[in-house]
Amino acid sequence: GSPITAEERRVRDKKHLDDITAARLPPLHHSPAKLLPIEESIAIQIQQKEAYEEMQAKLAAQKLAERLNIKMLRFEPEGEASMQYREVRDED
Repeated sequence: GSPITAEERRVRDKKHLDDITAARLPPLHHSPAKLLPIEESIAIQIQQKEAYEEMQAKLAAQKLAERLNIKMLRFEPEGEASMQYREVRDED
């Protein structure tokens, strides 16, 4: 047989895959991997670790509060409660 070009081979392989399965790869939503300097990589890892630990602490506090039946209410010393007696109302 005559040799086929790369483009023809790609089209033939794609048609073959279409005949075999309807599965498709999801679209690429992110940029391909890139090399980073080691300092930048370490900084990103430290930042991600801190964010992870903060999230873990919040989750642990939430679970503990649920287990101990503690209601976490917002405390606003200058909020609504202090404004209620300051409202001026006409008594007439």
